[in-house]
Amino acid sequence: MNFASVYHRSDENYCYPLDENRLLIAIKTGYDIDRIVLYYGDPFSKGIAGGNENWTGMPIEMDKCIHLKYHKLWQVIVTPEFKRCKYYFELHSGEEVMCMMEDDFYLPSHMEHTGATGQFFMFPWMNESDIVRVPEWVKDTVWYQIFPERFCNGNPNRNKSNVKPWKSEPVRWDDWYGGDLEGVTMKLSYLKDLGITGLYLNPIFLAGSNHKYETTDYEVVDPGFGDDEVVKNLVATAHDMGIRVMLDGVFNHCGYMNPKWKDVVDNGPKSRYYDWFYVNSWPFDKRRDTRDGKFYSFAFAAYMPKLNTNNKEVVEYLTSVCNSWIDKYDIDGIRFDVGNEVSHTFLKHLNKELKAKKSDIYLMGELWHDSESWLKGDEYDAVMNYPLVNSVTAFWIKHNFTNTEFEYALNRCYNLYRRQQMEVAFNLFDSHDTDRIMHRVNGNIDALYQQMILLFTVAGSPCIYYGTEIGMEGGFDPDCRRCMPWEDIDSGKYNDRIDFMKRLIKLRKTIPAFKEIDIEYIYDTDNNKILHYVKKDNCGHKYHIILNCSSEAIQYNINGEIIISNKYENGLILQNGAVIYEENEYSN
Repeated sequence: MNFASVYHRSDENYCYPLDENRLLIAIKTGYDIDRIVLYYGDPFSKGIAGGNENWTGMPIEMDKCIHLKYHKLWQVIVTPEFKRCKYYFELHSGEEVMCMMEDDFYLPSHMEHTGATGQFFMFPWMNESDIVRVPEWVKDTVWYQIFPERFCNGNPNRNKSNVKPWKSEPVRWDDWYGGDLEGVTMKLSYLKDLGITGLYLNPIFLAGSNHKYETTDYEVVDPGFGDDEVVKNLVATAHDMGIRVMLDGVFNHCGYMNPKWKDVVDNGPKSRYYDWFYVNSWPFDKRRDTRDGKFYSFAFAAYMPKLNTNNKEVVEYLTSVCNSWIDKYDIDGIRFDVGNEVSHTFLKHLNKELKAKKSDIYLMGELWHDSESWLKGDEYDAVMNYPLVNSVTAFWIKHNFTNTEFEYALNRCYNLYRRQQMEVAFNLFDSHDTDRIMHRVNGNIDALYQQMILLFTVAGSPCIYYGTEIGMEGGFDPDCRRCMPWEDIDSGKYNDRIDFMKRLIKLRKTIPAFKEIDIEYIYDTDNNKILHYVKKDNCGHKYHIILNCSSEAIQYNINGEIIISNKYENGLILQNGAVIYEENEYSN
């Protein structure tokens, strides 16, 4: 038995309450372990003074085994009668049996003696305030991300003198096309018809660029986009249509034209805002980057000086900004740009303040890596699910990335954090920070369809980047920020693609199984570029999703029904290269 591969602790995503009554316990092992029994019970079942004497625990089979690349992850959900749980694991590897306690591994005979000397694992108390709670509405939300400057020009009177004619071709960093928030409001009926129930807007507040990620004023809507009344009307209209609204909060840094930063530039240590930033040496000249270390910025971009979110005044100021967004606009969520660099001090304070004001507000961080430290329940509700993006991209793009490796990657992704957080993870396959899906798959619309089917049949809150529903092209930014081709959409050019997305979104809304975290992978063919997985709900409904990314035609026989998923033809997947099938009847 490989003890070095076994890991557990009574914390993080290895032991945590799902709610007031249920406790999820997980343990990671090597592939040499083929069975685990958990022994658990109340620590005081033998009396207050009894200690470990005669304590044995009640056995329960850990029958859920999740396959990772190098490990197995075993899980079980128990219901401690009195909210306390004392436990240990019995590991089986062939004929070998060992017991794992907090301090060491022991033979089963050790556990049979009264007064076992080892340290049992302990979850002392399922405190209500320690249970991670997330906004329930997010589980049922289908998001649509909009880059305002390129979505729709609803009020040409706001156009700057350098605004170019609307087009759908490649764009440059400094191009302006006049998209605004009135344009977004005009197109809400299009989003509602598509089935969208959540709107995520890139920054809308005063800034000099078209992307608005170098904020000049957090409390003034950029006049090129609108004003307070325009935002209020947008949110109110969206709410009337059943669409929630999430704004982008850029609090890691501000812009070089922000008055507080300008005061520091001009006055140095005499500025009352000097400690609001990370200034290491003053004076400094205007420059394009900050590699000389005189002050810190986002990346090395001198025009984005980094805010000191450990500073109490900065924390209070940014909290007041977020409070004002809720008070003025009635927003439903905030996405935190560069969410891994702002301080935990700031986030804990902000979470407490905002949840007190609006208990179901969705706080979501932009993090591209393991985010456990930010997901303790008192900072972010969820993060952008980039591990999911990476797994999907690898399978569809890399020919040597097999369906088994995809299972390992997706299982890792969905077990990084607590289940309730993964149920509201922000699932996206492209955005303003990435190349578009169509660019990755070399214009193969059917490959995009397959990825969309995956997106809408796994747990988390799916997000469509504007234009992805019609297969918009675009490489990395700024190319991924092209103008939405409304003329082509209105002419009916993309009706088939839009209808496909409507059907898929409707399936997502009507089939509860697709929101469940658990996935059963099926390997009934030697072809390692076939994804065949099953989703189930609590009522016994069972759905097969079959995605053929191979160069061969495949045929399935499920309960007597013949299902054909067509093959690549000269590198292209036929439109029927994906199937969603219910064992009793077709769902699509």
